[in-house]
Amino acid sequence: MKFTFRDAAAAGLPRLRAQIVDQDALPADLEPAVIEGAEAARFSGKVGQTFEIFVSRGGAVVRLALAGAGQASAADRTAALEKAGAALSARFLTSGETAIALDLSLASLSAEDAAAVLLGLRLRAWRHDYRTRLKDEQKVSLAEAVITGAPAGTEAAWNALEGVVAGVEFTRELVTEPANIIYPESFVERCKARFEGTGVEITVLDETEMAALGMGALLGVAQGSARKPRLLALKWNGGAADEKPVAFVGKGVTFDTGGISIKPAAGMEDMKWDMGGAGAVAGALLALAKRKAKANIVGVCGLVENMPDGNAQRPGDVVTSMSGQTIEVINTDAEGRLVLCDAITWVQKEHQPTAIVDLATLTGAIIISLAHEYAGMFCNDEPLAEKLNAAGKATGEGLWRMPIGPAYDKMIDSPIADMKNVGSRWGGSITAAQFIQRFVETGTPWAHLDIAGTVWVDKPGATWDKGATGFGVRLLDRFVRDNLEA
Repeated sequence: MKFTFRDAAAAGLPRLRAQIVDQDALPADLEPAVIEGAEAARFSGKVGQTFEIFVSRGGAVVRLALAGAGQASAADRTAALEKAGAALSARFLTSGETAIALDLSLASLSAEDAAAVLLGLRLRAWRHDYRTRLKDEQKVSLAEAVITGAPAGTEAAWNALEGVVAGVEFTRELVTEPANIIYPESFVERCKARFEGTGVEITVLDETEMAALGMGALLGVAQGSARKPRLLALKWNGGAADEKPVAFVGKGVTFDTGGISIKPAAGMEDMKWDMGGAGAVAGALLALAKRKAKANIVGVCGLVENMPDGNAQRPGDVVTSMSGQTIEVINTDAEGRLVLCDAITWVQKEHQPTAIVDLATLTGAIIISLAHEYAGMFCNDEPLAEKLNAAGKATGEGLWRMPIGPAYDKMIDSPIADMKNVGSRWGGSITAAQFIQRFVETGTPWAHLDIAGTVWVDKPGATWDKGATGFGVRLLDRFVRDNLEA
């Protein structure tokens, strides 16, 4: 959606016009029919409420909408304003209107508040599908927003957020694409095209190069697929030249059948989004590059497809990781941790990061624990956990701290290798985190975010339609803003 800013309301505005209003504070200069209609419809300006009416203004019929921003003094004001903007997109995206005039003068808004409204409006407007026979009422029509009455500084505040929106949209795009469109090689090519001209340094390792480095864990997952694996590194150097980067590492299983330990057929189509961690890393790096973040960040995506052909990895196989540690593969459907362990080893050897945050759609167990409300966070460093938790609260991408420790660690000991890739059925998300931790060098702050329940949803949310949410991009961006650029 394109935004155009105007200093004041003027002639030539679109027919569809919207106003953001605070709760129980309908503007007194609205037409009596609007006020009476809103009251009759029980519209009071609560968060996310909308009201629509047609009125005559200056001899023309105007389609007027009100969107509620809740109480001006609410602690979660920013989130409420995002929801107000998103509510307008949700209501009018397929309305037949091509543009909306959004008046931001009638609510108690700062420039940052106004930008939050625009953020919600833009995020909720994202769509991506392949349908060719949509009815007119199903087709996206709304393509432009004309912003009037915005507080001074709103356009600059929005410009600071626009890169983040681009990152979220890119992540949603990658996660939404089917596995015949996005696979390891095409994921790399899509990133190369999107990052062109951004200043991000791109490194790609192919199967031969990874084999030479001893990445037996990652390559073991990939060996059953005709799609060749890739390791993709995206490096943004916006900080001091001599400063080591923070690393974001993403699981990029572009399709997961489970391998020989094959998944049930029902719902397997959802496994196109098993690369949500890698998608979030790519989107976050795009956001950071577009807004020229003053920090050094390297994003690493381990990209594989997990398939069950005659060359596929078998339960009982023993593989040697890049770290030299050996792994007994008990279940080939516990593949994400095998990808992450080699990606984490590589980034430590290549870039010596000051901290590592990995993101992965790793376990169904985390959804049993937290449903779709939070991502699970496992962390070996209290300050890092606090910073990530604060970033999650600020962006609405919530994290819930989960335990790790020696009592769980012994559950993945193997009698024939250094470890096995699964424990018992109990504490599955925790033992997965314990596995990954064994590849983090001593003294390195590390957090593992299990985002299996948050990257894809079956019903619309505050700022997303059903499907890909783009979870992780805003979280990582805010973490960088608050802690690496301050």
